[in-house]
Amino acid sequence: MNLLRFSVMLTVTATAVVFLTACGGLLPKPAAAPTLYALEAPTARPASTAEGSMPLTIVVSPPRAAAGYDSARIVYQREPHRLEHFAHSDWVDTPARMLAPLIVAALDASGAFRAVVSAPGPVAGEWRLDTEILRLQQDFGSVPSQARFTLRATLVDSATRRVLAWREFDTAAASPSDNPAGGVQAANRAVQAALGSMAGFCAEAARSGPPPGPKP
Repeated sequence: MNLLRFSVMLTVTATAVVFLTACGGLLPKPAAAPTLYALEAPTARPASTAEGSMPLTIVVSPPRAAAGYDSARIVYQREPHRLEHFAHSDWVDTPARMLAPLIVAALDASGAFRAVVSAPGPVAGEWRLDTEILRLQQDFGSVPSQARFTLRATLVDSATRRVLAWREFDTAAASPSDNPAGGVQAANRAVQAALGSMAGFCAEAARSGPPPGPKP
């Protein structure tokens, strides 16, 4: 009797193992983690674009991003007016948050200002720089594909809140390969070119633009 019971238990156990193994093969596999990419500052520090620093402290506001570019998804475009995202490739952070320290570094490298600080922070400045990403995408409408970056920069007098100057910077760079990795390389070049032009614009405004208004 004991032998019969033991044989039944073995049969039930073996059947359960086979069943669980079969079910395990039917379960969906976990999704692969996306490959993460970053916007980075150039390795070489650019030469100063200013003839001398002005007695101005400029505060860099947190950059904003237009709808469609305000997430960590990497955007590409194959046809007009339609934005798509790569399935397995993302930015390590939102483009706006990655851009903030790059703007500060570009302005600081220009040598045009007494100090360049990030907002929010305890340091007040005579001028404020507001920026918005209007476009950051890999465009497959050309061969090879290219990265397109458009940034709007607005200089504001901190005391009077008056707009001193503004400009849009639109840059493009060819992708070395028609895939996310190539698009990211091109995006970094396009962003660096735009930030160099933006730093020159701010430096010129500091040298020849209207002086900051009186403090209340």
